[in-house]
Amino acid sequence: MIYSSAAMMDAFKKINIYIFLLITFSHNLISMTDQSDSIMGYKQLDLALLEKLHDEFKSMDHGYVDSFMLIQDGEIIFEKYYEVDYEYLTRDKKTEQALIMNKNYGSLAKPQYNYYNPEWHPFYKDTELHTIQSVSKSVTSALVGIALERGEIESIDTEIFEYFLKYDHLFDSKLKRSITIRDLLNMASGIRWDEDSYPYTNPLNDAASMENSHDWLEYILSLRMEYKPGSKFVYNSGITVLISHILEVSTGISLDKYAEKYLFEPIGIENYFWKKTPTGLTDAEGGLYLSTKDFAKIGLLYLNNGVSNGRQILTSEWVKLTMSPSIKIDGSNRKYGFQW
Repeated sequence: MIYSSAAMMDAFKKINIYIFLLITFSHNLISMTDQSDSIMGYKQLDLALLEKLHDEFKSMDHGYVDSFMLIQDGEIIFEKYYEVDYEYLTRDKKTEQALIMNKNYGSLAKPQYNYYNPEWHPFYKDTELHTIQSVSKSVTSALVGIALERGEIESIDTEIFEYFLKYDHLFDSKLKRSITIRDLLNMASGIRWDEDSYPYTNPLNDAASMENSHDWLEYILSLRMEYKPGSKFVYNSGITVLISHILEVSTGISLDKYAEKYLFEPIGIENYFWKKTPTGLTDAEGGLYLSTKDFAKIGLLYLNNGVSNGRQILTSEWVKLTMSPSIKIDGSNRKYGFQW
């Protein structure tokens, strides 16, 4: 897992979890025997090149890297961990950011959303559990697929207002009432949102303001519509919070417990931490922490078309749908789809 940036705050939020976890395509599951800080086999890989990259990570040539894992044919063949002194690196910024948050949000400011707080970022309170930030969204997408297969969600083309009876008054237009689960998965809700124009230290950044509000659902749904649902991609962390609520209403249990029962336990993930919002909703937009090895299990599940330990955890159809880009990102050649 890698932390990298000149503007460390934005990197902590947006890039840090984007792991340097490399998985080559495999039809076998990972052998999770303890291979810490070891090399198992090289499989025609250039060992000198791997060691060179390892040295560069140790020297922080590529930013703050916490772990480097290479998997091939279901085996960990290169695994390294790096000690980065985040207490030292964030010693000034932690307090500075706390003061900014207190000024902007008062008593609503939360230390777990101070991305310079080493108790919360990148590791959860001195454990091996590492924030996976926005890949929490991708894990949440997997849970939608499971709920769909189990019949707890009837269709991703269902209009979402049905799940928000407490907030029905905020669905104050035909456009907003026409938003579907599919639109949420594609970050194409049409709701006005901006988390790109301002740093996460600025209350004009909607994601930061949401994270330091009391009722995240109210914050998101109170915003006006700007586009027709499904017509335009706008990166919106609040969207995944809406999905978290939809899953909790559909399944009758919290998102983290649903994940534990139907995703984590079946693929061998025992330890995790998942942040909660002030109202008790699971923070699906960026609140999940996993170890590097367990993070790899998520990747391998997709590489193996939803199969783990001989069990079909995700349908192959959902994996294919998830991995198929479904909406274009304006101003680029990139596409997005289903929280990936």
